[in-house]
Amino acid sequence: MMHRYWSLLLIPFIFSCAASRHYDPNKKYPSSELQEDFTLLRNVLEEKHPSLYWYTSKDSMDVLFDQSFQTISDSMTELQFGWEVLAPVLAGIRCGHTGFGMSKDWNRFIKNRQIPSFPLFLKVWKDTMMVIGNLNQKDTVIQRGDFVHSINGVSAKEMIAKMFSYMIKDGDANNVNYVRLSNNFPYFHRNIYGLYQNYMVSFSDSNGNMKNHVVPYFSPTSDTSKTNTASIKKQKVRKPSRQEKLQQTRSLKIDSSYALMTLQSFSKGNLRSFFRRSFKEIKAKGIKHLIIDLRENGGGEVKRYVLLTKYLRNTPFKVADSVYSIEKNFKPFTNRISNGFFNNLSLLFSTKKQQDQYYHFGYWEKTFFSPKHRNHFDGKIYILTDGLTFSASALFCKTLKGQENVTLIGEETGGSGYGNSGIMIPDINLPNTKMRVRLPFFKVVQFEHGEKNGRGVMPDIEVPTNWRDVLNRVDTQLEVVKKLIQEEDN
Repeated sequence: MMHRYWSLLLIPFIFSCAASRHYDPNKKYPSSELQEDFTLLRNVLEEKHPSLYWYTSKDSMDVLFDQSFQTISDSMTELQFGWEVLAPVLAGIRCGHTGFGMSKDWNRFIKNRQIPSFPLFLKVWKDTMMVIGNLNQKDTVIQRGDFVHSINGVSAKEMIAKMFSYMIKDGDANNVNYVRLSNNFPYFHRNIYGLYQNYMVSFSDSNGNMKNHVVPYFSPTSDTSKTNTASIKKQKVRKPSRQEKLQQTRSLKIDSSYALMTLQSFSKGNLRSFFRRSFKEIKAKGIKHLIIDLRENGGGEVKRYVLLTKYLRNTPFKVADSVYSIEKNFKPFTNRISNGFFNNLSLLFSTKKQQDQYYHFGYWEKTFFSPKHRNHFDGKIYILTDGLTFSASALFCKTLKGQENVTLIGEETGGSGYGNSGIMIPDINLPNTKMRVRLPFFKVVQFEHGEKNGRGVMPDIEVPTNWRDVLNRVDTQLEVVKKLIQEEDN
């Protein structure tokens, strides 16, 4: 029998607590304080969240709120409160911008620390989980490329479904959570299932042979952590230059037959000058094929995606058919909202109540943006998408989808194809635990939106996961685009 060990979550902290005198991760908050935090959160969401009942009915949300409140019957640590109480109720809203964050003290404390966890990194898609890494380097039984069928008797299908019930998303666009699990399966498994001293893993190897193996949890030792800390202090790590940081955020690479523009954000990277230089260079070199990689672009500033769209869209467009809030300010919760006073002031001048009794952000609803004439790109455009293509980057995809020279390639975006909640997204600051919950203030219905079916923006050419390419570190989707370009040129 496998035994669950919640206390083991904090093993590495035993030797390091002296280094953080003002924060104790083992501290348990009394149920009365946790209930106070939860009640405040519920009140704010019910009064201010514009899309609380967009995908989940009020009756269902009321049940979820009540059930979550009832789980606060005893004291909890901050970590337990976040994952056992907040995570399920926020996931139930089905809004990808409404998630919780740990307190600032927790984040400072955990920075650069490793904590015990399930040791296997898994690539997750559909009902499949494939090993891509192992924190227990001495364990050679389970190999990269093996397929995991169950952990502690829980099947892969059942496990993925449960983990999704703790993870936020837009509507039913679960592709974002497949990517999140693939990027850090140990993190989510530890926080959702807890920690076990040993795990019974049922798996099959590359030849299809079924096997069972008991896998110990990964635990950095105190000695190792002390050594690593001392080593880090002694090492002189070269900081990346400003230009290197910019290249990590956005880049342009020009091949003889195409240009590849990679954008990881619509917020950072001096994008205005980057776009101007990039499209000038693309035109000067006579490039006829442009690939835009948005597979790690979680969104950012609306005005930046609008700017990029101007270089690519052939007809005028606007951001949304409707952008509105259900309230005109954050009162009476202003003191619990990050930058509450200034946000209220901004809303006073940017919104106006209309006949539907909602407060509309008229600029994004009414303003049509015209395509640029100078350095406008008129060749073939290929946009790479996956689950991490979210928020503003999903709006960008939807605005260009259907244009004759545009092809979306890859996987369904994590951001909704109908609309989302955002524009202004401050934090709700919980008074006792100091945890934070993001509060999108406006409901955004996408320009030229289709049916509200809960899905993301669908690719024109779907390129699903190819497990052999994953093992060989081949970029399947990019290779598909290169082949299309080659065929086009021939």
